[in-house]
Amino acid sequence: MKCVIIDDEPLAVELLEDFVKKVDYLELISTFNNAIDAVSFINQNNVDLIFLDIQMPHFSGIDFLNTIEKKPLVIFTTAYSDYAVEGFNLGAVDYLVKPIPFHRFLKSVVRAQQIVNPATAIQAISENTTPPELEQDFMFVRAEYENVKMNFADILFIEGLKDYVKIYTTDNKFTLTLISLIKLENLLSSKGFSRIHRSYIINIKHVKSIQKNKVLISDKRIPISESYKTAFFEKINL
Repeated sequence: MKCVIIDDEPLAVELLEDFVKKVDYLELISTFNNAIDAVSFINQNNVDLIFLDIQMPHFSGIDFLNTIEKKPLVIFTTAYSDYAVEGFNLGAVDYLVKPIPFHRFLKSVVRAQQIVNPATAIQAISENTTPPELEQDFMFVRAEYENVKMNFADILFIEGLKDYVKIYTTDNKFTLTLISLIKLENLLSSKGFSRIHRSYIINIKHVKSIQKNKVLISDKRIPISESYKTAFFEKINL
């Protein structure tokens, strides 16, 4: 299937590009960082599938779908679950909430392929199913002139500082490294971490208490923003 990615977040585009490369029957033919530029391309080219963000400045994914003449299959990719019903009412194949794990991405594209070619989809499931890997409980980050090993269990929380992040650990120290918060969010969301603010990712196991719109970790009170509160509370069954 010939596919297109439309998303205003460069890191989100990069992640989806990597996912597409892992699936043999997907061919990425173009990417766009806004929906306006994509309209003429979609109308003039054969596109089977669009990975479409909803919340984009000036021209949303919903506006885009209502504008294009040709209607390829669409998988919504968004940081918000508020538009799920509207998305499915527009005939979307699936609705993926960021951060998107690969197994959830694969489930969506198999669903799309079943619509196009059911036999190929069954084969694709087999070809893209790999043996489970050992659970990795650490990561390496670049700090100054060395790669530092960070055990997930030792991380208290992570604070975003524009292009850098501070990773605070149980030894009352922090490591400053050049990496984006969204990349860490994608890596750590399945490791017991949760993003609770545009500037903070926390290790849930180290939360001492939750007070109104803040969590207490060690002696630090970290804010919970409204845009992340619902997903965070669902994750901890609160």
